Amino acid sequence: MSKWKEYIFSDFVLVNPTVSLKKDEAISFVEMKDLEDGKRYCEPSQERMPSGGSRFQERDTLFARITPCLENGKICQVKNLKNGIGLGSTEFHVFRGKDKVSDTDFVYYLSRWTDVRDHAEINLDGTSGRQRVPKQAFDDLILTLPSLPEQKAIASILSSLDDKIDLLHRQNATLEKMAETLFRQWFVEEAKDEWKVEKLADEFDFTMGASPPGESYNEDGTGIPMYQGNADFGFRFPSNRVFTTDPKRFAKKNDTLISVRAPVGEQNMANEKCCIGRGVAAFSYKKDNSFYSYTYYKIKSLMDDIKQFNETGTIFGSISKSDLEGLDIVRPDEETILRFQNLAKPIDDKIELNETQIRTLTTLRNTLLPKLMSGEISVKTKG
Repeated sequence: MSKWKEYIFSDFVLVNPTVSLKKDEAISFVEMKDLEDGKRYCEPSQERMPSGGSRFQERDTLFARITPCLENGKICQVKNLKNGIGLGSTEFHVFRGKDKVSDTDFVYYLSRWTDVRDHAEINLDGTSGRQRVPKQAFDDLILTLPSLPEQKAIASILSSLDDKIDLLHRQNATLEKMAETLFRQWFVEEAKDEWKVEKLADEFDFTMGASPPGESYNEDGTGIPMYQGNADFGFRFPSNRVFTTDPKRFAKKNDTLISVRAPVGEQNMANEKCCIGRGVAAFSYKKDNSFYSYTYYKIKSLMDDIKQFNETGTIFGSISKSDLEGLDIVRPDEETILRFQNLAKPIDDKIELNETQIRTLTTLRNTLLPKLMSGEISVKTKG
């Protein structure tokens, strides 16, 4: 801490630096939806002709300046930009390291530190629901920060954890794609003429969720985890965000979960016994509940039919128990189902193991970050 100095944030970091764009050439464009909480990197989802909005270059930090996106962790380092430059929503601030003062990777982690995020949130300006963090707010934030070599050492430690997390995310996406491809090949492309058309309820048991009384909810881990739908869903497994002491309906470990209220059709798998609210339904294979891989990919294959119910209702889409019971399915023979389950289960078990590692590494990173940023934990620098 002896070499740490006091800085005004906007003197330490380049905030919304100038970027030159070619007027007649399409450019990478990043939307708010391209940022995912907990993931370090984001990439452009499309290209657009130059226009107004935030401007940035490769590895700049995009910092959501609007509520509730800031509260939801919409902060990332951008990469894979065409020609190294990009354009984005007007709702981003752009941060970049300052020559001989701050390291660009360190700036990303600094922007995720609660001291920076909390300062931004208490300086939100504007009407309720559409408040924004003004650029001038960073002229009032004073922090004690390390030398450039120590910044790079801190960023290296945190980056090594994020790189492992990113690798596991990419591995899981590949594994799930493998299982989906296998399912499509066996049960769609090579479907047998003798397989009968039946109803979803003939092949699967399912439970429609019911919400516990509001006074039973808590966020301190008391009771059993409760899932209400898309807000709780992750890549494969939901996050423990809300708990209840008075559960009404349950899902078992490895049940397939889908959201049945807007948006209809988001999908996850339960990784423990849990309570399901009225926005969720849980599915298991009727003949053998342990066939969770077959169940997961079969339900996933029906998503186009299920998601059509997003268009129903006067305001919000929803799908009822009778709607689900009436969905047509093709019922394969038991031998083919068993063969698929035996091949897909090890894939899904590896995905679950990877997800457990991701959560462990994420917790470690989130624990280390404030300690490194505050100097509570010191790091050795080269030289």
